[in-house]
Amino acid sequence: MASSPFLLFLTIIVAFFTAMSESTSLSHLEFSAVTGYFLQDDPATDPDTFDYSSTNFGLINQTYDTDDKFDPHHKKTQWERFGYKLRSLNRAAGTNTRFALLYLGRHGEGYHNVAESYYGTEAWDCYWSLLDGNETSTWADARLTDAGKAQAELARDTWIAQIKNKVPLPEIYYTSPLDRCLSTAQITFDDLDLPTGKDFKPIVKELLRETLGIHTCDRRSSASYIRSAYPDYVIPHSFAEEDPLWDAKLRESNSARSARLRKFLVDIFTPNNNKDPSPHHDQDEEDEDTHSANSRVNKDTYISLTAHSGAITSILEIVGHRKFAVSTGGVIPVLVRVERKPGAPPKEEIEPPSTAPECRGDPTTVRGELMN
Repeated sequence: MASSPFLLFLTIIVAFFTAMSESTSLSHLEFSAVTGYFLQDDPATDPDTFDYSSTNFGLINQTYDTDDKFDPHHKKTQWERFGYKLRSLNRAAGTNTRFALLYLGRHGEGYHNVAESYYGTEAWDCYWSLLDGNETSTWADARLTDAGKAQAELARDTWIAQIKNKVPLPEIYYTSPLDRCLSTAQITFDDLDLPTGKDFKPIVKELLRETLGIHTCDRRSSASYIRSAYPDYVIPHSFAEEDPLWDAKLRESNSARSARLRKFLVDIFTPNNNKDPSPHHDQDEEDEDTHSANSRVNKDTYISLTAHSGAITSILEIVGHRKFAVSTGGVIPVLVRVERKPGAPPKEEIEPPSTAPECRGDPTTVRGELMN
């Protein structure tokens, strides 16, 4: 188990590597959301009532300035016309600019979600989240509930429906190493009829985590377990056996989480720079599958991320998208402009981690049997 100062050390290291990886070439990457294509871009769309499954992932039914050339007879689907529009944006972009569509998927409901709802957030944060579970349920590296599995199946069914509408398929897949994401991604994509060259072989990324520390639901399982349970997933040989990032006494700040997620985005949009800054990571050691995926990463336009509410919140913040709470199992695409700018990246103000809050009352007075 990590010592208490480790999370603070990690925060400094992530910020350092982010600055070093970009400032050494006297340039840095900037990310910005390109809005107007999806309902989730529109401030009038209520996240609480938004239904990604019945709205083509939120794709707005509209015409584009490229339609006359691409679809003069009005026979193409909305997704086909959007795909052509995105290709036209990339063709017209300068050498230091590209556009990509991020499919941001949140894991299905986990046992930790049920526990927090049952006990209440205050009791959860100060007491229950520090435990591995209760008498009837375990939430350390929380697994999906039956409802969570059904939410992942809905995502799968939505992809099946959208494939018929010619949705552009992900060209590369990334997932958090926490089991609820690994399982959600598997249920969602593993059974899809995908064309050759767009097969589902996700890369497990340590940086694509939920807020780090204290909550046992956010402590990942061993590398041996992940390789055994998900043998087709791409995991570098250098992936630490035990979780090197989780700290039992310190909780990562929101600004530190955003710095970590920014480092993740820089990694996936930088060729051959797709590595996790873990103290256990050997930069010369990487399996062939990961190397192959990394070598083409800069060419991918459609990118799937299976992650967490906190990670998605940070990504939306980094790209300047409006706040948009994604429900468990939900999926939202976000169109992003990626630009390489001269000079070092702007300095980030990173707040220190925090300890668990003190309980104001007896958190064990709320008791009951969790849904299994």
